[in-house]
Amino acid sequence: MDYKKTNAPLNTVTRDMIELSEDTGNVYETVCIIAKRANQIASEMKHDLEKKLQEFASLNDNLEEVSENREQIEISRFYERLPKPTLIATQEYLEHKVHFRNPSKDIDQD
Repeated sequence: MDYKKTNAPLNTVTRDMIELSEDTGNVYETVCIIAKRANQIASEMKHDLEKKLQEFASLNDNLEEVSENREQIEISRFYERLPKPTLIATQEYLEHKVHFRNPSKDIDQD
């Protein structure tokens, strides 16, 4: 999923965890699923940001030579304005866009 086009809220939202965990039947399992997806999103966002900022990197930076780059600042601000990875992951979970499975439950069913 493209995290730049998500409809996740920008602010923290209070959620009913019992209602949120109806798919799994376990609040802790639901939180674990959302947390793992949030870590994936965060690492993807970090990788993308580093890749974009790498274009502006200079190999011979001195403290005297460091200058503010307008484009670099705008890119950083764009990523700061995005919803937090946990909010994106929660929204994906609510929209059933997260695929998950529990191997221990798969073994029990066999």
